[in-house]
Amino acid sequence: MHGDLSTHLHTEECNQLIQALQKCHIENPFGRFLGKCNEQNALMDRCLAQERQENRRKNREKAQEKKKKLQEALQVQRKKAEENAR
Repeated sequence: MHGDLSTHLHTEECNQLIQALQKCHIENPFGRFLGKCNEQNALMDRCLAQERQENRRKNREKAQEKKKKLQEALQVQRKKAEENAR
């Protein structure tokens, strides 16, 4: 099973593969249950997996940047607190 196949969520490459799979399903309403569309499905699954991996990488980078900024802000606050305590 796969996630949402809405076009606005995926790259153009994956959208083309999604459309090919959907076309295969329309053209082979019973054959799809017998493996007629397996190749298109496998290609689409690989593309979606690559998208997810890329999205995870980008999210991880954003989180690391956000964490770094937060740590820097905390250090500034701690220094101010120490100076005020003196």
